[in-house]
Amino acid sequence: MGHERERTLPIDTDCLAALESRIGYRFRDRALLCRALTHSSYSNETGQRNHHLLCNERLEFLGDSVLSLVVSEFLFTTYRELPEGDLTCLRKDVVCADALARYARQIGLGDCLLLGIGEEKTGGRDKVNILADAFEALLAAMFEDAGRGGDAKDVIAAFLLPFVRRDLQELESRGGDGDYKTPLQQLIQQTEGDVLEYVLIREDGPDHMKTFEVEARLNSNVIGRGVGRSKRKAEQAAARDALNLFGVK
Repeated sequence: MGHERERTLPIDTDCLAALESRIGYRFRDRALLCRALTHSSYSNETGQRNHHLLCNERLEFLGDSVLSLVVSEFLFTTYRELPEGDLTCLRKDVVCADALARYARQIGLGDCLLLGIGEEKTGGRDKVNILADAFEALLAAMFEDAGRGGDAKDVIAAFLLPFVRRDLQELESRGGDGDYKTPLQQLIQQTEGDVLEYVLIREDGPDHMKTFEVEARLNSNVIGRGVGRSKRKAEQAAARDALNLFGVK
């Protein structure tokens, strides 16, 4: 039965086995893995009926929630003294599309994707959005294959958290002090007369553990919010949020 199923899989079994080796998980149902690797452009161009059921979009939907749950729980238990705003900022850093695409590249996910001719010709195997979506779909496929529930969540955590830990260590080594204010200022200066300002809207906690919340405002309109342990870090977080609003990574 298993051999019959494998003979009909649309992706070479050696490619699937190599990917399983890289992610440290062997699928009981490789059809699930294939679906996670199937971009909608492939199922559209091959003219398959109910193509939305055969591409990875539904798995991506589930994977987004699985990703958020596992990462949120990890951050919640690891950083026990951080306020909600700081936890949210950390989560954004490690689950954004750029981060997920980076994780996908590290496991060679792009090499295994099924893409339509158009996406293939335009470099789809290395596009951030395609890789990020496929990575989320892969998480969902693993979650489903492992039977959902607690054991499935442990499978996801074992695979995902090493990536997350490395990213967080890199952020900590930089002190979390990436410069987002400068590129935001340069962006705003492209339009003459626009005024960018940072406004402190909240200050909480004792002197030795204060939390600051800042809004980035463009012509008095809020374009970003940030939280940090200092005003400077809160301003940088607000600038980063504003850059995300403008589609700048």
